[in-house]
Amino acid sequence: MAPTPPSPATPPLPAAQARQWARYQRLCETLDSAFRVPGTSWRFGIDALLGVVPAAGDVLGALFAAYGLLVARRLGAPAAVQWRMLANVAIDALVGTIPLAGDLFDAAFKANLRNRALLERWLAEPRRTERRSFALLVGIPLALLLLCISTVALAITLVYFAVVSLTM
Repeated sequence: MAPTPPSPATPPLPAAQARQWARYQRLCETLDSAFRVPGTSWRFGIDALLGVVPAAGDVLGALFAAYGLLVARRLGAPAAVQWRMLANVAIDALVGTIPLAGDLFDAAFKANLRNRALLERWLAEPRRTERRSFALLVGIPLALLLLCISTVALAITLVYFAVVSLTM
């Protein structure tokens, strides 16, 4: 399977980095889209097959995916982009540990292809991709924190009103 060439806006890479990039592209294709379900356009890769092996398969898939982080570091990707890539790998590995549902998630989430696309966007538009990655890395945890605080506040309010109405 031939690696997907970088988008036209992507600046040319030095020879050593270009070889690593090509190797990473092939690895992403192998891990996330090597096989096609006959009669459909749905593809899956070795990562989904590894996920069938309890615990060890997800760990092995995450170790293969870690190569993408190494490539990102060698290409000079900023910390926000690398952290976003790490988050994709962690989500894939953690959700993948759930029996059956995790295996289906593994086949659909495709963390390696997501990370490759993220690096391609960063190569083409470094500032914009870095800003978006930083916003996601800050915004999602902040939104989850606010959701947790709101849920606790609502629960406390409901308990308060239940106690007050019972004592009347």
